Amino acid sequence: MPTDISMRHNIHQHGGGATPMLFAHGFGCDQNMWRFVEPAFRADYRTVLFDHIGAGQSERAAYRPERYASLTGYADDLLALCDALDLRQAVLVGHSVSAMIGVLAAAREPARFSRLILVCPSPRYINDAPDYIGGFERADIEELLATMERNHLDWARFLAPAVMRNTDRPELATELEQSFCATDPAIARQFARVTFLADNRRDLAQVKVASLILQCSEDAIAPAAVGRYVHAQMRGSALAMLRATGHCPHMSAPEETIAAMRAWLNAP
Repeated sequence: MPTDISMRHNIHQHGGGATPMLFAHGFGCDQNMWRFVEPAFRADYRTVLFDHIGAGQSERAAYRPERYASLTGYADDLLALCDALDLRQAVLVGHSVSAMIGVLAAAREPARFSRLILVCPSPRYINDAPDYIGGFERADIEELLATMERNHLDWARFLAPAVMRNTDRPELATELEQSFCATDPAIARQFARVTFLADNRRDLAQVKVASLILQCSEDAIAPAAVGRYVHAQMRGSALAMLRATGHCPHMSAPEETIAAMRAWLNAP
């Protein structure tokens, strides 16, 4: 593995399986968020964990605002990572915004991926009435971004519990808040703007790779209507409705998440 890309993305590989399985984290997170799910697949897959540039232990000096002004820059990184590791026919597990990053990458180079597992995906967070419900009005998103500009810590304290939505387990929201705060504020603000203002609805139909959509109940970030929309737009996809609440089932309900992934991966 080339040392430069390994250090740049803080890559860690485990398992001895022939098929690669990449885990791509969501906004404000890092690869550590997969720690309850990824080990369950090491016996059957070659698992690959990495941090997006600007997140976790990635090489911060590699961040270029112009490169990451859209999700295309992150998709470029994902494909470069696959090329450097010689990954083909990989299973990509992408959470939240990384689901759309995976969609962009798979549409461009389908041979790199055999399957996509999209955890709480959203191609568009802003409502486009009357035909599309993304969960937010544009004014809501603009206020969220403005709050980040005014006070990054207050923004993190407000958003983390809403994203996690498991009030009986406050430690999960605390961990997410700390992860939000660990990201460079300037990078976080740009990634938030790129994430929450993106519109990838047209990209969904370009994917020819078998896909599973994992949809949580009571998800304030990507409501059930969004999961159904993604399923309808991606021909041949499967939709699994989870009992888990919130936007991070890999943290709040890892056993259910693992079971849903395995059921689909092992289906005839």
